[in-house]
Amino acid sequence: MAVAGETTLEYTPTWVVAAVCTVIVGISLGVERILHYTGKYLKKKDQKPLYEALLKIKEELMLLGFISLLLTVFQDRIATICIPKRYSDDWLPCKKKKEDSSSSEESTSHFQTFYHFTSGGARRLLAGHSASTSYCEKRGKDPLLSTTALHHLHIFIFVLAVVHVIFCVLTILFGGAKIRQWKHWEDAISKKEYDPEEVLKFTNVREHAFIKDRYRGVGKIGTLMGWVRSFFKQFYASVTRSDYVTMRLGFIMTHCRGNPKFNFHKYMIRALEADFKRVVGISWYLWIFVVVFLLLNVNGWHAYFWIAFIPFFLLLLVGTKLEHVTTQLAHEVAEKHIAIEGDLVVQPSDKLFWFHRPQIVLFLIQIILFQNSFELAFFFWIWLQYGFDSCIMGQLGFIIPRIVIGVFVQFLCSYSTLPLYAIVAQMGSSFKRAIFEEHIQHGLVEWAQKAKLNKGFKKNANGASQVGPKEVPPPAVQLAEVVKESAEGKGNVGEIHPATGSGGSK
Repeated sequence: MAVAGETTLEYTPTWVVAAVCTVIVGISLGVERILHYTGKYLKKKDQKPLYEALLKIKEELMLLGFISLLLTVFQDRIATICIPKRYSDDWLPCKKKKEDSSSSEESTSHFQTFYHFTSGGARRLLAGHSASTSYCEKRGKDPLLSTTALHHLHIFIFVLAVVHVIFCVLTILFGGAKIRQWKHWEDAISKKEYDPEEVLKFTNVREHAFIKDRYRGVGKIGTLMGWVRSFFKQFYASVTRSDYVTMRLGFIMTHCRGNPKFNFHKYMIRALEADFKRVVGISWYLWIFVVVFLLLNVNGWHAYFWIAFIPFFLLLLVGTKLEHVTTQLAHEVAEKHIAIEGDLVVQPSDKLFWFHRPQIVLFLIQIILFQNSFELAFFFWIWLQYGFDSCIMGQLGFIIPRIVIGVFVQFLCSYSTLPLYAIVAQMGSSFKRAIFEEHIQHGLVEWAQKAKLNKGFKKNANGASQVGPKEVPPPAVQLAEVVKESAEGKGNVGEIHPATGSGGSK
């Protein structure tokens, strides 16, 4: 559909078309090469979890490209969908002004000027507002979505995805830097020589640093004080040396009893990198949140303001829960023992987490990062698209708290919540697949396939006519099946329950 006053491709100089195509293709190939060489670098450094996270980012970019294609292809069709005028006057982000539409054009020129110079006239990518309006006006109706609004929506989706990826990467970088500071604790423990006298030494449980800071007695008062302390401790020294040493020993005694020199820090880093690829993706339920917010962004409701408190309260809830898990570990030991011989050993368990599922914490962290990214992306998009004085932006009293909350959530999640999750998430009943080195994981998958194949051969050899009690496969075959399911992404992905394996496999 040609727009009146617009020059079509038929009457555009060929050198202009060639120059614009060269720039667009050059930028696209440049970004593709950057991602390609980044992937090669990560594979060279044996960083498979981060490489898989990069592949997840590529998937998001492909999804963005598909959304962009749909918006471009169907823009003319959408512009010719008309609705009665009474429906277009309700649920508006801003009140309609009865003056001419020049004020609306002026409010959108802020970003359009910037976008024009940076993309060589990209404002006309979805042009045709006047044509769609006149088409519906002839029928006494309004367009369902003008091409100008469609263009703005197009830009917003792109900004949202880019900001989300950037914030996730910054979070994992800053959080990872904090976790790597714990490496000297691991090195000090691994260099420590075995002392028989220290093993036979008795210690008053409630005088131990891990217990002393957390145990507040039994009963309702003790439980309440434990939650209060957990809430405030997430803001300072969320993980101390005694916390690391105690939880490390509890993990090793539960899952790697035969390997006291197990590198817990290296395993924790690999597990966090594996979780990162889940966090960086924009899942379908997150897109539902975007649609719901766009629906509720009605003038006078200030949805953009109240939405900022969702990641804020969720972050405080997650941080408090993670701290309370360590408090529960301390209470379980203090309530059962008065004195212990040797080191303090805690007992990891899924019962410490919500609904006995540690994965819920990672799910909430993903929601926190996305909603915070959405809030800040929406703010910057409105600022660049319509200007700081836009009615959608709201009053200054609504703007400043949103920015402060967004920065606070990003900072606390990077330097406190994420490192705390990295170690507390290992206090479940299961250990993650990252406990094995990469080559061992591949070996276990091959072992799983051979074990299942041999099991089938034995069943065929015995004959289908023999009737007897159901044969329970040996533990080795059970472990093989669990490893294979983990590799195929079934069930509890990436986790192997130690109850089905032998000590030698850990």
